[in-house]
Amino acid sequence: MSKPELKAFLDEKATQYNNPDFIDSDPIQVIHRYALKEDIEIAGFLTATIAWGNRKSIINNADRMMELMGNSPFDFVMNASEEDLQRFETFVHRTFNGDDLKHFIRALRHIYTYHGGMEAVFAAHQNEPRLQGAIAEFRSKFFEIPHLSRSEKHVSNPLKGSAAKRINMFLRWMVRKDNMGVDLGIWQNVSPSQLSCPLDVHSGKVARKLGLLKRKQNDAKALEELDYSLRELDPQDPVRYDFALFGLGVFEKF
Repeated sequence: MSKPELKAFLDEKATQYNNPDFIDSDPIQVIHRYALKEDIEIAGFLTATIAWGNRKSIINNADRMMELMGNSPFDFVMNASEEDLQRFETFVHRTFNGDDLKHFIRALRHIYTYHGGMEAVFAAHQNEPRLQGAIAEFRSKFFEIPHLSRSEKHVSNPLKGSAAKRINMFLRWMVRKDNMGVDLGIWQNVSPSQLSCPLDVHSGKVARKLGLLKRKQNDAKALEELDYSLRELDPQDPVRYDFALFGLGVFEKF
């Protein structure tokens, strides 16, 4: 397949899957329930954090987190007492448990109180064509308050070799200006051109079959290679092809 043919094929598939019908089966549905920017950010970040495994389980457990916060995540993050945090004791999603969730609430409060919020952290460190360095800076600030070391594995570090699939997905939700109503694009100070594809088993497998990616591991180096390939196809909105790669892998078993 020539490069123009590949682009035409992926454009078609991106259009096919980048539409409101996608929301009904995807964890992004959780954040579409909110209107306040900070509610969307917190719901998105927590939902993306647990986005591995069965999609139905992800959605159910994301819903449970929102319910435990009274469906007002920003108000809860900023005002919950330590006693309020005890309601998370029995929460668990795979290896992410109530102790991790308690730290995430405290850390988010710290980010909003002392660093101007989540968008401000990423905007302040977006001095490269990609946001992987900004993710590492955000992670550093997220864990600068006392925490259990076990919680650190739930925010990936691209500078340590991770493809950081979940946080790149969160950034797609926040940054990408989507005229089809799927990604919310509420951040004004970070460019969609800097986004990276949320590289996982499905998107990686399809990318390799299409010649967009040669590296076998789904790690930071593979993500950089895939970023380069997708930016050649669309420099301004490279991660719209995430819909194509994911749809081909999950729905079409390409």
